[in-house]
Amino acid sequence: MKITNIIPYPINVGSGSQLIVKIETDSGLYGWGASGLSGRELAVVGAIEHYKPLLIGKNPMQIGAIWQDLYRGQYFEGGRVLTAAISAIDIALYDLKGKALDVPVYELLGGKQRDFVPCFASVRFSSLDELMEHSKKMVKNGWDMLRLAPAEFETLGNTNPYKFEPRESIAIIADWVTALRKEVGTKITIGIDYHTRLTIPETYSFIKRMPEGTLDFIEEPIRDENPGAYKELRKLINVPFAIGEEFSSKWQFLPFLEENITQYARIDVCNVGGITEAMKVASLAESHYIDLMPHNPLGPICTAATIHLAAACPNFSWLEEVNTGAHVTTNDPKFYPKQPKLDGPRYPVSDIPGLGVEVDEEFVRQQEFKQVEIPRLRRNDGSFTNW
Repeated sequence: MKITNIIPYPINVGSGSQLIVKIETDSGLYGWGASGLSGRELAVVGAIEHYKPLLIGKNPMQIGAIWQDLYRGQYFEGGRVLTAAISAIDIALYDLKGKALDVPVYELLGGKQRDFVPCFASVRFSSLDELMEHSKKMVKNGWDMLRLAPAEFETLGNTNPYKFEPRESIAIIADWVTALRKEVGTKITIGIDYHTRLTIPETYSFIKRMPEGTLDFIEEPIRDENPGAYKELRKLINVPFAIGEEFSSKWQFLPFLEENITQYARIDVCNVGGITEAMKVASLAESHYIDLMPHNPLGPICTAATIHLAAACPNFSWLEEVNTGAHVTTNDPKFYPKQPKLDGPRYPVSDIPGLGVEVDEEFVRQQEFKQVEIPRLRRNDGSFTNW
């Protein structure tokens, strides 16, 4: 069996954008993969076009060798654009190989270690009433873990939706999260994603404004380029960290795992280098008693690939789920007629060969792709801040 074609499809699903990739073979079998570099899909398409002539004619069953060839086969190794492209290719190869051997992907990873994958509900909110309404609905529907999505611009009552002032935000959100904890009680796990919008002292102030035990973790309060900054923040607060959704290799994860800087590994299988690299990160994390808490707002292919990863790993906590009615929609069935289906707050581990996802390729071809840019946030003085 030989690879005959690689087709990237940038698509718009809901209000966002995705990049899915199809690998075809001379046997008629094919596999689907996805990239995770949201908002820069065309850059990843360019990388895939560079890789395409290297892959045509290759044996798709040699996934590990192909990964090494793609990663090391240029002077400028790695980087988020290249590993996002490698991720999509790698995931598609696993899908293809599973279909060829008539087994689900987790069987290629050592077999399943769990029958279902627990999820957390990602909850967006723009007011205290909305936070309470969404959260109580999730708890009523059986969700016992809530991850509060980034504090939105509207929380400050701004007329300008692209303005964000960190000190104003933490004062309001600390009160709201404290109220939420009182409302839902102690049995519910609560975390919050501040989306790298804070500094070290701002994060300290945010945590200290809430009673101990209010938050079970905080996700990426500051940027992650400098592990030393997180080490200093670790000394100041006692709330666990969840870090890693932007990491593009095991090497980027390494200091955060080896030095126990993070307590949850927010791995994104569509950014880190695919299933091949994700399994290596999982092993590194296991050796430090750190659970995976995968990043997953990117669509059903990412969801399916992460379910198989989670099924095959012992060190797993929760999978992110955004399609709950309290966040966004990324799983439009017009694009994905076959995809994983939630059973309450969890995904059953399927025995369908490959990933268990199918794409309506004809429908995809009919769509016109429009680039989607993330918001640009400014502070009160007009300077930029992180989204």
